[in-house]
Amino acid sequence: MLHGNTLRASIRSAHMPMTAEEYLRTVRVNLAYTLVMFFALYFFFMVSGFEMDIFGFPTTGTLLWIILFILIVPGQYVMQIYYPQVVAQGRKSRIDLDMPYAISYMQALSTTMPPYEIIRKVYEEHDMFGEISKEFGMIVRDVELFGDDLDAAMKNLQRTTPSTNLRDFINDLAIVFDSGGNITTYLGAKTEYYRDQAKQELELVLKTIEIMAEVYVTAFVAGPIALIIMIVAQGMTNSQGMDWIVPVMYICIPAGAIVMIWILSMMLPPENMEISRKETIEHDFGSSVPGVPQIIAAEDDPKNKEFFQRIETNKRRNIFLAQLKHPFRTYIRSYYYGLGLGAGFAGIVAAIWLTGGFDMLFLHNQVQAVICLAIIAFMAPLALSYEGRRWYVQNIEQHLPDFLRELSDMKDIGITLHEAIHRISGAKLGVLSSELSVASRDIESGAYVNSALVKMEERIGLVSVKRAISLLVRASEITTNLRQIFIIAITDFEYYLKLKRERSNTTIVYVMIIYLSFGIYLYTAYQLNIPFLSAFKGMDVSVDTAGNLTKMFNIGIILATFSGIMAGQFSSNSILAGFKHSIVLLAATIALFVFIM
Repeated sequence: MLHGNTLRASIRSAHMPMTAEEYLRTVRVNLAYTLVMFFALYFFFMVSGFEMDIFGFPTTGTLLWIILFILIVPGQYVMQIYYPQVVAQGRKSRIDLDMPYAISYMQALSTTMPPYEIIRKVYEEHDMFGEISKEFGMIVRDVELFGDDLDAAMKNLQRTTPSTNLRDFINDLAIVFDSGGNITTYLGAKTEYYRDQAKQELELVLKTIEIMAEVYVTAFVAGPIALIIMIVAQGMTNSQGMDWIVPVMYICIPAGAIVMIWILSMMLPPENMEISRKETIEHDFGSSVPGVPQIIAAEDDPKNKEFFQRIETNKRRNIFLAQLKHPFRTYIRSYYYGLGLGAGFAGIVAAIWLTGGFDMLFLHNQVQAVICLAIIAFMAPLALSYEGRRWYVQNIEQHLPDFLRELSDMKDIGITLHEAIHRISGAKLGVLSSELSVASRDIESGAYVNSALVKMEERIGLVSVKRAISLLVRASEITTNLRQIFIIAITDFEYYLKLKRERSNTTIVYVMIIYLSFGIYLYTAYQLNIPFLSAFKGMDVSVDTAGNLTKMFNIGIILATFSGIMAGQFSSNSILAGFKHSIVLLAATIALFVFIM
């Protein structure tokens, strides 16, 4: 086979639903389509005589078509060939970082559940364990769909998983199953070991970020600085041999940044910022409640249809009233609100410009300044939504270990869970206090403690909180001795926060490097156009100062936008996390090129 077994293994590890032969066939078909479309476009311009400029390049020029051919044809082929490997590597990182939490959860279930049911439970909790749940789903599929025994299904997973750590864990777990060893003891011993492995994986992730940051700063920030110096120098000598450099930068800087952002998004685990909520009706009533299944089954009965419609109407009304009551939480729950506001604000900026509203404010390079303002107007609501969500997540996660610790202490002195939750809800635990107050009221209204806790975790909607609360809920269903479970939950959560701080403290360095590099670009542009060129006044040197400023302004807009987004990718592996950086850099660009120079 042309690409050996590497492609085949990568496709399996990436969970792509096709064989290597099918994938290669798809790649070749896409390549053929690309070639046909490229040459069709080329011959259209050559035969028709139609001319236009693309980023400053005339369509009649050979250089433009050479650049487009290199970027489009070999570029897309290489990206498709390496795509499964990039996806598999990203899954490996996510699996290794989540393994300690999954093993702790398995340890809590192992005292009363058989091995296969433990694996199936992890598979069902996809919200909490992500890629590990997908891997365990392969075992469930082989057992329940293909009829394999558990041992054979686990061996199949060992051959396909991209994570060496998960492969070794499954292998050792199978040995413990077969030998009749103590599964709980084994899982407890492995939790600490895989915490160390997860820390090593985080170090590899940070090393990858470091390499990508150095590549970006060198190629996409330092490179343009050197090139604009060359542009100014050629302008002083009235040379036209380097006019092609600026259009190339207009193409290459965004294209290179987009490719790097895509690679980072595939390879690196994102910061857990998702807020997912679902109804918990199944926790309000059990199947043991007489008549409940029959009532639900009779929903289509004409006699009950009006009753269920009234319930749905009241539910929608209550949801709407809750959204009005908590507008901030509603706003940060979904980015669509910020997207709509951003599009509206950008449209307002464009409308003001078209009506001449910026004529007095921007006397020079008005188009570039308006583009900056439109980008800022679009990004600002989304940045506000993301940062509001970040504050919410940090506020909850910061106080959760204190809640678990106080709950454990109160259980030790004989206080019931209900009374403990009621007492702790009055403590100063930020947003968590209000959620605990709601849980306490649910319990006083007759709900089970576990049901109230599950509802609370779903209202909060954070993966980290779900892991801790679910561990507690599952354990309380099978034992009354919860001290060990509290210790596991607290240790897991504090370890999670520790890794999160380490990542934040390390990546802030690369964010500062991007700021420093962009600041050097702005300083270089200022020095070249003000002090440097002023020294040649009175001499027989003609320099197109206005043209140079426009070119540097254009490059500055591109660099500011994509450098900010790259900073967000480095810090949180999120484009939205970079919007605030882009806003700052774009504001600095406007200040320099419009008001200072």
